Amino acid sequence: MIGYVLKKIFGTNNERELKKLVPLVELINDQEAAVSKLSDSELKDKTGEFRTRLQNGETLDDILTEAFAVVREVSKRILSMRHFDMQLVGGIVLHQGKISEMKTGEGKTLVATLPVYLNALDGRGVHVVTVNDYLARRDTQWMGPIYNFLGLSVGAIQNDDSFIYDPSYKSEYEKLDFLNPCTRQEAYHADITYGTNNEYGFDYLRDNMKYELAEFSQRELNYAIVDEVDSILIDEARTPLIISGPSEESTDKYYKINKMIPKLKKEIDYTIDEKAKNAILTEEGAIHAERLIGVENLFDPINIELVHHVLQGLKAHSLYRKDTDYVVTDGEVIIVDEFTGRLMPGRRWSDGLHQAIEAKEGVKIESENQTLATITFQNFFRMYNKLAGMTGTADTEAEEFGKIYNLDVMVIPTNRPMNRTDLPDSIYKNEQAKYKAVIETIKECNSIAQPVLVGTISIDKSEVLSKELKKAGIPHSVLNAKHHDKEAEIVAQAGRSGAVTIATNMAGRGTDIVLGGNPKGLAHDMLKDNKEYTDEEWIKTLSKAEEICARDKEKVIAAGGLFILGTERHEARRIDNQLRGRSGRQGDPGTSRFFLSLEDDLMRIFGSDRISGLMGRLGMEEDIPIENKMVSRAIANAQKKVEAHNFDIRKHLLEYDDVMNKQRTEIYSFRREILAAESLQEQIMEMIEDTATDILERSCPEDTYTENWDMVSLLDSLFGIFGVPQKELKRQIEDIKHIDALREKIPAVLKDLYKKKEEEMGEHVLRYFEKVTLLQLLDTQWKDHLLAMDHLKEGIGLRGYGQKDPLVEYKKEAFDMFSDLTFRVTGEFLTRLFHIKVHSEEEIERSSTFKRQPVFYNRSDNETPQTVRKSKKPGRNDPCTCGSGKKYKKCCGK
Repeated sequence: MIGYVLKKIFGTNNERELKKLVPLVELINDQEAAVSKLSDSELKDKTGEFRTRLQNGETLDDILTEAFAVVREVSKRILSMRHFDMQLVGGIVLHQGKISEMKTGEGKTLVATLPVYLNALDGRGVHVVTVNDYLARRDTQWMGPIYNFLGLSVGAIQNDDSFIYDPSYKSEYEKLDFLNPCTRQEAYHADITYGTNNEYGFDYLRDNMKYELAEFSQRELNYAIVDEVDSILIDEARTPLIISGPSEESTDKYYKINKMIPKLKKEIDYTIDEKAKNAILTEEGAIHAERLIGVENLFDPINIELVHHVLQGLKAHSLYRKDTDYVVTDGEVIIVDEFTGRLMPGRRWSDGLHQAIEAKEGVKIESENQTLATITFQNFFRMYNKLAGMTGTADTEAEEFGKIYNLDVMVIPTNRPMNRTDLPDSIYKNEQAKYKAVIETIKECNSIAQPVLVGTISIDKSEVLSKELKKAGIPHSVLNAKHHDKEAEIVAQAGRSGAVTIATNMAGRGTDIVLGGNPKGLAHDMLKDNKEYTDEEWIKTLSKAEEICARDKEKVIAAGGLFILGTERHEARRIDNQLRGRSGRQGDPGTSRFFLSLEDDLMRIFGSDRISGLMGRLGMEEDIPIENKMVSRAIANAQKKVEAHNFDIRKHLLEYDDVMNKQRTEIYSFRREILAAESLQEQIMEMIEDTATDILERSCPEDTYTENWDMVSLLDSLFGIFGVPQKELKRQIEDIKHIDALREKIPAVLKDLYKKKEEEMGEHVLRYFEKVTLLQLLDTQWKDHLLAMDHLKEGIGLRGYGQKDPLVEYKKEAFDMFSDLTFRVTGEFLTRLFHIKVHSEEEIERSSTFKRQPVFYNRSDNETPQTVRKSKKPGRNDPCTCGSGKKYKKCCGK
């Protein structure tokens, strides 16, 4: 009550922040008259003027109002679209590095041109992030004329292609007009680049696997505007981007385990946790599985991998459903995005789950992949110097945006008052009664030519509904992951009179539904049989289509606008709001209603028995819906709980991934240092000194010579890593009795050896060898480290049973493993460097074992290797005295 009163007196925080932006909007509007009088060439010259002012010390904030006024004027002249005041507000919010929540149809694509142009002026690049390739391409073609007029270059990144916007370029495919093919690097070096979150992330990973800086595609990650920011930074946050390579493991095990899974009985041999999407073997199940597989003890360390694959097989059979979680197309299992309903070709579930599903569906099993590089969207997008986002639904996730990304959410008022009626939920006893009511409602709308957009949560449910509509004789379009290539065209026409469109979740998001239909789309349909129409025919057909759509719009408005019919509540309120938001665009009339049943997943899994009991007390009959505020509140509370639960999961995953991210940043930064350096001599000298110090600390722990000085170990280690001739070194140091003198002598000997190596190989050849070898070792060891970290994360949760915090344990072990990684890279690199030998052309010709191409190979020193003698056993965590660079417990002491 107190909070409500305070809001009434002082306004909400959102309202107070919006008021601060009013003076800036007024300043932009004040300049409109003067800017509109400028000629085209004077407008174009503004870009050069702004850049000069920035070079002279002004900031982007200093030129904001003028830059925005210029963009608005260009948009008016080129696109016949003028930014209205609330779009200016949205643009300012994006420039400030915040999230701009704007309802569907408020023109977010046009809004982005304001901060994109402003931030591109400093030459450091702007990335506009879209949810799919179609939108990246469409927005480049649509908004490209504004930037091109103002002298800025625009690139577009696609899955397989990249383009530069060029108004003079004509493609043989009309959809690619003005998109001139170019290299990926050229697209990224444009002032502005459009692309998907996946492509930006994968290109970042690919760049950090390259062996020349000149081959890197991306520049500095400067400023990004993420379109549909909730979809990318919330819904996809739990799915890491992974570049992987095939491992050598056999796929036979998946087929064998798949055959035995149906023999295990639910509730007796295993239990299923639907909330956590997990399968758990019971004690009886473990014994049964042992008998079926033919092993004595399933939990013996040697069989631990089998346990993992049995559990993945159980998940595949019990939790992952065909046409809901995945589809099978051309003998391939393709994941369906649980939030958008889109197919995700190329994505694979990890940890053997994808292979288990392939075995279940009887298709060819692709070999297990090993991770070569990985990053989450959470950590990728946090690397940008400035990040902003726009969407129609962000406010319900404001806490997560703030805590994870340090992004504030600003809710921008609509340009015109909202004119949509949101009816209360209709709740039925079972699914059959619900669908019967859904069909009847669609019939009623159809009878008065009111367009209907029906939202479903899965592909199979959209197809069930489609069959029922066919039976009822109602023409309709189905928009789901199986029709991804046509979804934009279908959605664009969903506002025509009498149209019935079934959409899986928010398929088609990013395309406006215009009442009466889209004239361009209709014109294309009218000319589909005329492949070679002239410009004159196109103009005539488009004019006719505009007349048809205008008349149709009047009919639709008279019928009540677009009717949104939700067939199930989603776990997140935000997804429901996205569906509702497709209606009521720019003050249009509209209606929304959700039809629910007690058998829906959300009600069944999360709604608890409370809702069910409440419905019983209300005397619910099968065919009569209940519209009750208490039930609606209970559903909303269930959704809030699920949202909080999912936030906790994402936050928990991020805490673990932050550990990995620090290591990744360290490795990639070191990689770039190696690539950028003309010479690695300084780093190598440091490695030599550090390694020599480590060896001395182990072998000579006392200040002065005592029996604790292990000279045998010292000589063996120096020979193993550096190839130092032992007899000669022994002679040089036998009179040294103090550690300081030894610390001076040994590095000096090693540096002399290094100089000889340089003379022997030649400076140019050695520099090349050092760079390539260090990069190869770093990449190989990093790949193995990623695999080890995956295994560590998989088992770390068990530490909780020992009253230890798994995250703290993970951080400790991860630190130790990373230390081991750097130790191994250093040891292996120095061993290769000091043991390398260059053969002359004559030697290569004489030897039948050598080809002409190789320049170097590994060898031992010329002196006959001596047997390794150990006067005392090293500790398990000490480096192995054989000189491998590994810990003793992982090498000779294994």
